[in-house]
Amino acid sequence: MTAPYRADAAAFPPRPPLSRELGAMFALAWPLIVTNFSGAGMMTTDVVMLGWLSPEALAAGSIGFNAYFPIFLFGLGVVAAASPLAAHVVGADRNDRDGVRAIAHQALISALLFCPPIWLLLWFTGPILRAIGEPPALADSAGVYVHGVEWTLLPALGMVALRAVFAALDRVGPVLIAGVLALAVNAVLDYGLIFGKFGLPAYGVFGSGLATATANLFMFLVLAAYALFDRQLAAYRILTRMPRWDWAALRRLWRLGLPSGSLVLSEVSIFAGSFMAMGLLGIASVEAHAAVLQIASLAFSVPLGLGQAASVRIGQAFGARDGAGVRQAGTAALALTVGFAAASALAMVAFPKLLLSAFFDLGAPDAEEAITLALSFLWVAAAFQVFDGLQVALTNMLRGVHDARVPLILALLGYWGVGAPLGVALAFLTPLKGLGIWIGLAVGLASVSALEGLRWRAVVRRSHL
Repeated sequence: MTAPYRADAAAFPPRPPLSRELGAMFALAWPLIVTNFSGAGMMTTDVVMLGWLSPEALAAGSIGFNAYFPIFLFGLGVVAAASPLAAHVVGADRNDRDGVRAIAHQALISALLFCPPIWLLLWFTGPILRAIGEPPALADSAGVYVHGVEWTLLPALGMVALRAVFAALDRVGPVLIAGVLALAVNAVLDYGLIFGKFGLPAYGVFGSGLATATANLFMFLVLAAYALFDRQLAAYRILTRMPRWDWAALRRLWRLGLPSGSLVLSEVSIFAGSFMAMGLLGIASVEAHAAVLQIASLAFSVPLGLGQAASVRIGQAFGARDGAGVRQAGTAALALTVGFAAASALAMVAFPKLLLSAFFDLGAPDAEEAITLALSFLWVAAAFQVFDGLQVALTNMLRGVHDARVPLILALLGYWGVGAPLGVALAFLTPLKGLGIWIGLAVGLASVSALEGLRWRAVVRRSHL
């Protein structure tokens, strides 16, 4: 985090009402929210169609994806640090095109360097899963899925780099268009490559991973086209100038991005680990867990989009040294997040079977065990919606003021010091089994949100923001 400062109140006009900041926050957030829905929708489409193929395919795809996803999100956390950094540049001087372009180029270079060693690691997913005790057939099938989905990594991180800069420049419309179109591409290719439709080969679980990779490549190409031909974006010459090393900008990106990526990894790896634990409890537990986690992921898309917008709004105010703007943007982000999280929790409690009907034939006798488990998991998922929303909002708010190291420590403490041990103990030492894992997840999220709330308050007070 940069040195504390006290903004000169005389340098800024009186702040507009909070209602105006709420409107500005939502205007920036809603295209990001729709894009997040598209990303979560791709995962949901994969889960649903693999479930149509067989319960074994669903379990393999879910475990394979959750072996790949934490690594991808670590890279995403590093690359996405371009957003608050570019927003800081824009807040300080909107005409500083060289500064914005330098950050974009370092994000693209980082994405390119990150991928080759990860591709090599992911190629051995099957043997790694066998080594940690997953059933051999399930591990091998999950490895086949990863052989398809791992090629998502480079286009997805390239897309994240462009999206981060577009958001900092308040040009999120192209991100919305790319996300919606990619969701449609993924659905068509999923159906074609899993089941052999539209003249395509029937690749099963491998086809699902390949469809996701192709859809993400399509999304990157759409954003690249906007970067080249949109009048406002083309002026920054992000893709028409050869990317070059800028060591100062690269250090700023990794100084913020490395702890940010590690924080995301600490959160998502606990969910990925929950899949591994569910695999030890049986196929029905994995099916139920996958379905409920997809519902929670869709709901999470809204707080995530609000958090991304908060990072930009706070970053712009921070770059302009507008302390009142930083505080007001944080208040708006928390208000919108809590309001939506409460509504989504209510929906899970009121309509559980309707939500689960997208994943299960509710009248099928062979699905009865998985449905019963999913209903119990859904109650806990509803309970942690507010905590999950708060932690992602607060994480992004702190990132907006370039504070990432302490939040990483707090996340490790909450997720792995509290949530994971509690979940494992309840799952394997009590009759709760899978429900115990969900209780551990909820308590971990609650711990992180409380600790990060205290951190935000301390940062604002100490830095006189």
